[in-house]
Amino acid sequence: MAEEDEKQGKRFRVSKASFKRALRVTRFFAPYKWTYFIGLIFLALTSLTMLGFFWMLGRIVDTASFRSVLLTFGILLLQAVFSYCRVVLFVNVTEKSLASLRQATYQRLICLPIDFFSKRRIGELTSRISSDVAMLQDTFTTTLAEFLRQFLTIFGAVAILAIISIKLMLIMLSIVPVVALIAVAFGRFIRRFSRKTQDMVASSNTIVEETMQGIATVKAFANEHYEAGRHRTSTLEIVKQAVKGGKYRGAFISFVILCLFGAIVIVLWQGAILMKDHAVSQGDMLRFLMFSVVIGASFAGIADLWASIQKAIGATERLMDILDEPVEDISLNEINTVAPEFKIKGDVEFKDVAFHYPSRKELNVISGVSFTAKRGETIAIVGPSGAGKSTLVALLLRFYDCREGKILIDGRNIQEYPLQTLRSQMALVPQDVLLFGGTIRENIEYGKHGATDEEIVDAAKKANAHEFIMNFPEKYNTVVGERGVALSGGQRQRIALARAVLRNPSVLILDEATSSLDSESERLVQEALDKLMQGRTSFVIAHRLSTIRKADKILVLEKGVIKESGSHEQLMLIPDGLYRSLSKLQFELN
Repeated sequence: MAEEDEKQGKRFRVSKASFKRALRVTRFFAPYKWTYFIGLIFLALTSLTMLGFFWMLGRIVDTASFRSVLLTFGILLLQAVFSYCRVVLFVNVTEKSLASLRQATYQRLICLPIDFFSKRRIGELTSRISSDVAMLQDTFTTTLAEFLRQFLTIFGAVAILAIISIKLMLIMLSIVPVVALIAVAFGRFIRRFSRKTQDMVASSNTIVEETMQGIATVKAFANEHYEAGRHRTSTLEIVKQAVKGGKYRGAFISFVILCLFGAIVIVLWQGAILMKDHAVSQGDMLRFLMFSVVIGASFAGIADLWASIQKAIGATERLMDILDEPVEDISLNEINTVAPEFKIKGDVEFKDVAFHYPSRKELNVISGVSFTAKRGETIAIVGPSGAGKSTLVALLLRFYDCREGKILIDGRNIQEYPLQTLRSQMALVPQDVLLFGGTIRENIEYGKHGATDEEIVDAAKKANAHEFIMNFPEKYNTVVGERGVALSGGQRQRIALARAVLRNPSVLILDEATSSLDSESERLVQEALDKLMQGRTSFVIAHRLSTIRKADKILVLEKGVIKESGSHEQLMLIPDGLYRSLSKLQFELN
């Protein structure tokens, strides 16, 4: 994916390939093309009426007639109507088209494989839907229309100048556009300089923020003098940069005043000669000056508008990067029933499974793993950090596909199951529970959409969550806050368990579900887990070995290989065994 322009500190450059790729976004506008075309007609009429307005101002000077004034107001009224129609039509088309683009981008994102998200920052992805789409919104609603309008205005104004006086037109075109373009280039330099100053201000503010956040450390080490010195150096650099920028801005303003007003003086001088010779009227001279100003302003405006369009093309490319990513084979339709041939009973078998992450092909995370889990059994997976425990269950959920070997469920290769059907019959309870920012009811119902109140309450009771939920004033309608911050760790864990209970999965995956809890919360959660695991195949990744002593089978992983396998009693009998060593170490620490 293309990196953000702002992070790179460079302006996006439009190439033929990037422009062609960006044009693909027009497919979202295709259903509204005729509406947009009508908007373009009103855009052209807006430009024509504006030129007509300036023309009529010269007529008023020449004739001083009330009729000319009325015609001028009539043109202004038409321009207001045309402008209103143009804005309404463009906004209508843009909002509907970008809504489709937002939906397509979001739907693409949620259908992408886990590996995609492991390589991207969430903030970067959310900005695709927010910042980049917002940039396109401004572009298609205003920028593109203004860009076209400025071009029409320039051509129309130049044509009118030629009608008034070819000689004055050539003088004006040899001075005003050149000065305007130089002023734009100089203005860009000033803006870059100003951005550098703002970056320095931001760095200075970072010093203040870091110091305030770590004030206890600053005082503990008596480093007030050091921090004050850092801040003083930073602010003095800002002053130096700002003063330098002020000199450039002063030179820029002086240049603009000298050139533009100098150009006006030359045009007025030549115009006065023509007026003296009766080659042009006073009204024509007024028209000429106003249209000259319009042309200069339009040249300056086009440069800025083109810069905005460049940014929009860059934003479109980044959105196309997402829309071009290969997705998982899933549908956005909800699964209501599972076909009998894909109904999972719970027999799981790993056969010589090997796996490495796409970004680290030289390093096998799992190597030659083979084991079986019969329906209703509890399989515990233990081992040192980085042994491959979480990767093993990620393969079961098909977050990734194994590179070698195969995984069978009920004797069928896991890849033969439709992905949604497979995952709909599994439930994951992770160590770090993520609750959505709605109510407790909504978070439990996430396990089964459309569940009845009785089903939700029953699931909460089985998860040992009903009692604490009823103690809240709003009970099941209690808002949990962002990521569940309004609840304790144990409460969040039990809500996650209730969600899993409601799902009624054939295969349950518990990824260190009690490792971060206090003793009382762990007891309540463990009781709920024991109920939940009854009658279903369960895979338990455990850090605290005391919680998995009753497991039917314990797999001891080390560096992606199963070193030991058996029940707790069997593994404790292995002299110098890894499980026995880990168990004794935890016992001594406790």
